[in-house]
Amino acid sequence: MVAAVAIAGSGVRAAEFTQGAGATSSAIARGRLAVSSSFRDVCTAEHVDVVIDATGNPNIGAEVALSTIAAGKHMVMMNVEADVTIGAYLSAKAVEAGVVYTLGAGDEPTATVELVNFVRSLGYPVVAAGKGKNNAFKTDATPDAYVEEATRRNMNPRMLVEFVDGSKTMVEMVALANATGLVPDVPGMHGPDAALASIHKVFCPKEEGGLLSRKGVVDFTVARGVAPGVFAVGEMRHPRLRERMSDLGLGEGPYYTFYRPYHLTSLEVPLSAAAAVLLGISHMRPLPVPTAEVGARAKRDLSPGEMLDAIGEYCYRGYALSREDARKIGALPLGLAQGARVARKIAKGDYLTYANCTPDEKLKIVQVRRAQDELVRATEPA
Repeated sequence: MVAAVAIAGSGVRAAEFTQGAGATSSAIARGRLAVSSSFRDVCTAEHVDVVIDATGNPNIGAEVALSTIAAGKHMVMMNVEADVTIGAYLSAKAVEAGVVYTLGAGDEPTATVELVNFVRSLGYPVVAAGKGKNNAFKTDATPDAYVEEATRRNMNPRMLVEFVDGSKTMVEMVALANATGLVPDVPGMHGPDAALASIHKVFCPKEEGGLLSRKGVVDFTVARGVAPGVFAVGEMRHPRLRERMSDLGLGEGPYYTFYRPYHLTSLEVPLSAAAAVLLGISHMRPLPVPTAEVGARAKRDLSPGEMLDAIGEYCYRGYALSREDARKIGALPLGLAQGARVARKIAKGDYLTYANCTPDEKLKIVQVRRAQDELVRATEPA
């Protein structure tokens, strides 16, 4: 934190180390930048209105979000790994507490939701929505091979690998699915090399020359020139609509690509914090019943008794599944993998499941996920 203050430069409030919520609140009241060793001090301090979690650790995300909501404060979740695991539960608890739960503006899911909402607000169905993947796609990537690149880019090697091995893309697109009702068309999604000009020709039904077996999906493209942008494909089939779109130079239809050429990551997150506090609105939150799940597949052979490491390390990678597919195979949610024990031999490429892995029941996220499963069962139609 001291280094962050130094990087921020002049004009930043002087940092003051604090212990306890009272001391933290006092430092804030005196115009200081309170620095505490406990996230709970921040979540419960009197002068804090909204908390942002950017840890990327699912269990820490669960702890932070529950503490924040219980303290009656708004929660901005940049920890998408936690959201795809327990977001429906956290959103429900926020409603009960009368506070806002929102994913942060600027990340690809929230940027894509803007387009989805725009197309739907015009009255047209969304056939597909997603992002351009802006890193090499190497599914067996491990941190040891990316130390130099991570250092050059001021990144943690584990976090870089989460992008490279596809886990982050799977997490982001499942978050998008769970907030919009869209689904992955196939396990892992298609991920074609679809250039910007051809997105609407690729992400459309097979019978019309595309890849999709259904409409209303999340997906991504690895083609150059799409990332760091996001897209939504809308269907506008009426002849007069197609005539107008053609006159506007947007193509012949019936499918059209709506595109946002950037997402500004953490630079946009303050917008979500302000919207929560000042307007009481969420930029993006999960629906009560998830439509998708991030499971995991083994990066190498795993033996009984092994303890699984973190996302972006050596044991597994995230893999997007429809909720139906996840239930069929008993997929272990990605957010429950860290700290789990391998119960049966798992071959490279196999799914991690509740049958071959045992989650650590001491972790808060494991407990909350079980509560979410019960909540969803009670919420969804029979």
